[in-house]
Amino acid sequence: MLFRSLQATISKTGTITNLRVISGPAMLQQSAMDAVRSWRYRPYLLNGDPVEVETTVNVVFTLGG
Repeated sequence: MLFRSLQATISKTGTITNLRVISGPAMLQQSAMDAVRSWRYRPYLLNGDPVEVETTVNVVFTLGG
C-alpha cells in the first residue's frame, strides 16, 4: 500500500483549489492530484455561511499483484 499526502483548499462551493503535494512517491503524484481535483465536498459552514478551509488529503494506492 502506498500513499500520497496533498495539501488543498476546499472552496466555498466545495471544489478543490490550491492543490499541492506534501509527500509520497513521485510516480503517483499526477494520479493523486487528478483524483483529488475531481472530488467535491460539502462546503464547511461557519455561522451558517460557507467558508474556505485548508486540509490535508491522503490518497491511498493499493497495488495489485
